[in-house]
Amino acid sequence: MSLLKKPFVLAAGLAVAVAAVYWFWPGAESAAAGKPSAGQRQGGPRSAGAATNPWAMPVPVRVIEARSTDLKVQIKAIGTVTPLNSVLVQSRVSGPLQQLYFKEGEKVEAGQLLAQIDPADYKTALAQVQGQKEQNVALLKSAEQDLARFAKLKEQNTIAAQQMNAQQALVNQLKGAIKSNQAAIDAAALQLSYTQIKAPISGRLGLRAVDPGNLIQANSAEGIVTITQSSPIAVVFTIPETQLQQVRSAFRGGVALSVEAWDRAEQMPLAKGTLTTLDNQIDIATGTLKLKAEFANQNEELFPNQFVNVRLNVAVQNAAVTIPQDAVQYGAQGTYVYMIDDKNKAQIRVLKLGAVDNGLVAVEEGLKAGDKVVLEGLDRLRPDRDVEVIQDASEG
Repeated sequence: MSLLKKPFVLAAGLAVAVAAVYWFWPGAESAAAGKPSAGQRQGGPRSAGAATNPWAMPVPVRVIEARSTDLKVQIKAIGTVTPLNSVLVQSRVSGPLQQLYFKEGEKVEAGQLLAQIDPADYKTALAQVQGQKEQNVALLKSAEQDLARFAKLKEQNTIAAQQMNAQQALVNQLKGAIKSNQAAIDAAALQLSYTQIKAPISGRLGLRAVDPGNLIQANSAEGIVTITQSSPIAVVFTIPETQLQQVRSAFRGGVALSVEAWDRAEQMPLAKGTLTTLDNQIDIATGTLKLKAEFANQNEELFPNQFVNVRLNVAVQNAAVTIPQDAVQYGAQGTYVYMIDDKNKAQIRVLKLGAVDNGLVAVEEGLKAGDKVVLEGLDRLRPDRDVEVIQDASEG
């Protein structure tokens, strides 16, 4: 075949292929005649395909109604349980530790005997100064008798005035010595009392740092045991300075602000308390302010140095329209939910959200009470998509 005939053969073959596709394409002939094809007729292959198309079927969803309820306005923070008082029990005198009168971990009351230092040396010191006082008391009695006798002789002009004055000075000297002796007795008695080590505060004991038989040094940094006050107890937490005005206004309102302490996973409430203190300055490094709340902690739900999640209740939003947080979606259009309209179709509603409380969020704009919001089955939804409500979550 010549080169000139090849283009004509290729063109003819292409024309035949196009005609075959047109002729055998379903509905081509009918379309050319202006009639519906077999696939377009009721019950035809195309109708069946459309019926089995998953995007044409209603999406099963669970919905919940937006409700009007009173909602707590809360500020969430991270806090640390802090004892109101924690004391390292130390001995104020030196000596062998004779005995401990406590069990580790038990609760004690202020003034309760905890330990005994060997008092022998301190009893001896007390007896010594008591003897010195008794000696001076006897000397004073004799000196006063001599002074009385000298006074009679002075009236008779039988002794010199100088001798009378010297005796009076001796009496005064002995009186001063007795006062000094009494002060020494008081000091020795105080030292002796320090051999009995008592609890300075009420609280729970920690682990002991020393055993009986050891020589204790006065005011040793190691101490004997630590007492931590567990009831009441405090939680210290921080808030951003952007929330300071809201908290300060509520705090100055005269109404006690309640505080909730939750566990680390924020799944279980531990205790309820009251906000007691706002720090007097903002931390410039973090832009936060420290706050302190106090908890009765009678059952010791909170433990010193425990990490807790804090919820500070600053107000109550009355008759707020609320929905579960799980229903809220986030996208390019902002915060939104899928709402079911009267035709059982899904529609997007852009929302303005407010306070959050225990899984519920207040809707300030975008919904009204009674609107049905999709809670489950969100992944296949599109605007105007037909839905099938399997179960109303508010009834489940």
